[in-house]
Amino acid sequence: MKKLLAVLTIALSTTFTTAPVQASDLGQSVCEYIAADDKSRLRSFLKTNKLKIRNIFDGLECNGSNLLAFASSQNAVKTGSLIIAKLPKKTVAANIAGITQSDLTAAAQKRVNG
Repeated sequence: MKKLLAVLTIALSTTFTTAPVQASDLGQSVCEYIAADDKSRLRSFLKTNKLKIRNIFDGLECNGSNLLAFASSQNAVKTGSLIIAKLPKKTVAANIAGITQSDLTAAAQKRVNG
């Protein structure tokens, strides 16, 4: 009986500790795809994991920056443009100041104004 209880305890503790690691891995993968400016792999990854950019934007940071500012700092025009297209206009307008890359700034202005 003690062996069964010990195995059950280990199984339960392992189950509960793996959930945060998986969330961290998801965030890290998103950041890596943005840094590599790999739009197709980012889209595929989001679709596979049933994630939407507008749902993860507020809760995910890459190197201390939001996804849009991080894409700008990495000169990731393709993935940055995807992020701009998928975010609500109000969110894009609120984050224009953090965009330093000129192509992304133009895309953000176009999204907000048009």
